[in-house]
Amino acid sequence: MVTHTASLLSMMSFAAGTFAAGASTSPQYMTFQPTVGVPNNILPLIIYPQVVPEEVEDIAAYFETQFGRHQWPPRWRYHVFPYTHYHPNTHELLGVSAGWAQILFGGETGRAVTVYAGDAVLIPAGVGHQQLAASEDFFAVGAYPTGMEPDTKRDDPADVTPSLSKIAKVPLPPFDPITGEEGAVTEIWHPLAHHQADGPKE
Repeated sequence: MVTHTASLLSMMSFAAGTFAAGASTSPQYMTFQPTVGVPNNILPLIIYPQVVPEEVEDIAAYFETQFGRHQWPPRWRYHVFPYTHYHPNTHELLGVSAGWAQILFGGETGRAVTVYAGDAVLIPAGVGHQQLAASEDFFAVGAYPTGMEPDTKRDDPADVTPSLSKIAKVPLPPFDPITGEEGAVTEIWHPLAHHQADGPKE
């Protein structure tokens, strides 16, 4: 398990700078170390590029239907807050429904990502995010797992320690929220979470 986990983590190493989600057709993974005021998470942020079929005209409605079908009820249509924030008690799923936006993930030492209409992003509990720039028409559909009510924290160092205990208790999604079955979550999140729970092995 240790070797498998190490290989998964090596897949997620990115150089500093910006990243465009549309540069790939496969899910992309990003991990972030804790930074000042932002706890982040051992689970990687997952970017799903261009998951909406080309023939779909109403992208927001498509995301809302798919998210709800996979037990992530849509909660809002809006932009991303223009300041660093995170949710210590729940993971968050974004469906980019119009335009584009550059979002800083992971706090001040994190990674700026440009996302486009048709992309989806799964943000682990505790991972900081902030909208840096966007097209005038940009908005996203936001969703959380069934029964979860997001608690929003700013990048305040005083909140990090209590947030870490909440992050550790956030349930692991049983299946991938985009496929509704096996996918990036079951292939990446599950092994990492189980390895963390088991502790280091010799």
